[in-house]
Amino acid sequence: MGCFGSKDKLSREDMEFLKSHTRYDEATIKEWYKGFKQDCPNGKLTPTKFVDMYKMFFPNGNAEEFCDHVFRTFDMDKNGYIDFKEFLLAIDVTSSGSPEEKLKWAFRMYDVDGNGVIDIEEMTKIVQAIYDMLGACSANRPADSAEERAKNIFAKMDENNDGQLTQEEFLKGCLQDDELSRMLAP
Repeated sequence: MGCFGSKDKLSREDMEFLKSHTRYDEATIKEWYKGFKQDCPNGKLTPTKFVDMYKMFFPNGNAEEFCDHVFRTFDMDKNGYIDFKEFLLAIDVTSSGSPEEKLKWAFRMYDVDGNGVIDIEEMTKIVQAIYDMLGACSANRPADSAEERAKNIFAKMDENNDGQLTQEEFLKGCLQDDELSRMLAP
């Protein structure tokens, strides 16, 4: 993805890449870059800083586990930090992407081991992380346990009953069920 180091300005090459791979125009990209550099002067968003940012939105819950999964999905080159390109590509998909794009991104997050399928343990792990982030007292937190929720999701989506969800099963299941889509996608 490229390391931005302490550059104050985005290179022409990076600008062109972001304009062609996001829905943002040059002025919007410059605004995002300015904010990113204020928060991450060295051009690197670390896991700790990422968790701190999430805690502002979920002060009553434990966001750390969920943040680990989101961070892993944002950090596409797996170098341990999120650079501006990775950041903006992820923001673009999660805020402006089509339902299918958002679900493909969510699938990568749920596929914890990166093997191309989601198993029941991975689904339970992410659902539990979402529950933890919402906090025990949250009105938004469902009454069922993470295990029960994961089993119900699998019952609806795992068409061939092989104990794994392919990206196709995941997308189809979410696109046919608004409640699932709202819960599982960003």
